[in-house]
Amino acid sequence: MHQRILLRSRKGPFDAVSPEETFERNWIGDNNGNLVFGHAAYKLLATSTAEITPTDFRADSYDPREINEKYDVFVVPLANAFRRSYVDRLQSMTRMIERLKIPVVVLGVGAQTNVHGDREYLRPIDDAVKAFCRAVLDRSHSIGVRGEVTEDYLRTLGFSAVEQIGCPSMFLHGDSLRIEKGKAALGREDRVALTISPYVKSMAKIVTSHHERYPNLRYLPQDLRTLGTLLYGDAAEHRGKSSAMPVHSNHPLFVEDKVRMFVDPWTWMEYLSGFEFAFGTRIHGTITALLAGTPGYLFAHDSRTLELARYFGIPHRIMGDVPADVDAAELYEEADYTALNEGHKARFAAMMRFLDRHDLGNAFADGDSAARFDQQVRATSFPPAVRPLHTLGWDDLQTRLQWLRDQHSEVQRELTVLRGTRLHTRVKEAVNGRVRRLLGR
Repeated sequence: MHQRILLRSRKGPFDAVSPEETFERNWIGDNNGNLVFGHAAYKLLATSTAEITPTDFRADSYDPREINEKYDVFVVPLANAFRRSYVDRLQSMTRMIERLKIPVVVLGVGAQTNVHGDREYLRPIDDAVKAFCRAVLDRSHSIGVRGEVTEDYLRTLGFSAVEQIGCPSMFLHGDSLRIEKGKAALGREDRVALTISPYVKSMAKIVTSHHERYPNLRYLPQDLRTLGTLLYGDAAEHRGKSSAMPVHSNHPLFVEDKVRMFVDPWTWMEYLSGFEFAFGTRIHGTITALLAGTPGYLFAHDSRTLELARYFGIPHRIMGDVPADVDAAELYEEADYTALNEGHKARFAAMMRFLDRHDLGNAFADGDSAARFDQQVRATSFPPAVRPLHTLGWDDLQTRLQWLRDQHSEVQRELTVLRGTRLHTRVKEAVNGRVRRLLGR
C-alpha cells in the first residue's frame, strides 16, 4: 500500500547543500547531529511503497488542511524537545498537531534536565509537555522516548502509553552494528577525534592536554556558530577574543588546521572511519563515530545524553566525574562495548515493533530498500569537510567570494522590492488613518 509520509527532518538525505548555503539557511538546525537521526529515520521508513517528504523543520508553518489532504501520517523524530528553551516551539508544534486528522508518530523524544534527572527543573514546562502528549496520543498508540529519564517524566505527568525506543540514529545500519577495538592500546600517534559542546567549560583543560599529547588529534565541531567561524572567521562580536575552548579562529586547533566540520552525515562517517578513537560531550558525535565503526566514548553532561548512553550501552562517564587530567588512552582501555554489541539486535527489534504498531514500514524488511538507500547515498556528491578559513586555496576562496557576491546581489534585489512594498503600505496606512481621524471629527 502506497504511504505518503511527512517527516520532520531538516533536509532530505540526498540533498547536497554547500557549507555556505548550510550556514546561511541553517540547514543543520543549529547542530549537525540533527541530520544524523533525521536521515536515519528517513532510511528506516524508506520502503518501496513509501513517499517521504521532509518538512525542513517547519511543519508548524504548513497548513494543517494541506497536511491532512496530502499525507497519510506525520512522523516526528525529536531530540531534546522537552526542555525549557524549546517550550515556544513545542507549543507551536502542538497547535499544529491539534488540527491534524492523520496519525502522528513521535520517534524518540527526550527530556533535558541534569544528570540526576531533576524533576523540579522540568516543572515549568509540564503543561506544555502535557498538551503535546495529549495531542499526539489522540492520534497515536504511544509515544516513543529516548530512555528511562523521559519515560519516568511522562509517567509522572500521567501518561502510560510510553515506550523506550532510543534514537533512530543508532539503527542506520539496521541490526548490524558491532564495535571492536582495532588495537590493544591507544598510542600517542593514533588519530583521535574530539567532540565538544562549547558551553561545557570543564572541557577546556581536556582540550589543552589532548592537543599537547596527541599530534593527530582532530576537533569535529557540530554547532552553527563554529561553522560560521570556519567559513568566514570570527564574527564581529568575537574578534580579538581568545579562549582555552576552540571557539575562536586564533585557537591552536584552528591555527594548526586540526578542525573539521561536516554538513552531511555521510562524509562525517567516512572521515571518522579512519580514526582509532573518538570521545567528548556530543552524543551524536559519539554515535556517528560508532556508526563509522570507530570506538567512541561519551562524557554525559545532562539527562538527554546520559539516558541514550545507558539505553544503547555506549561507554560513558558523567562529566562531573571526569578529571581534568583524563587521558584518551585511559578511556580507550576502559571502554567496553559488550553491552552495546550484544543488545543491539534486541533494541533494533523493539524499534521495529514500535514502527509496526504504528503501521509504518521498515526498509530493512522490505527487500532491497535499505540497500537502495545506501546506493543512492553513494551516488550523491556531498561537500567535503569544512576547514579553517586560512587553509583555503585560491580556487576555494574564489568560489566562496563569488557565492557571497551572489548572495549580496540577491539581497539587494529583495531589498528593492521590500522598500517599494513598505512604502506602499505606509502610504496606505497613513491615508486610512487620516480618513478615520477626519470621520471621527
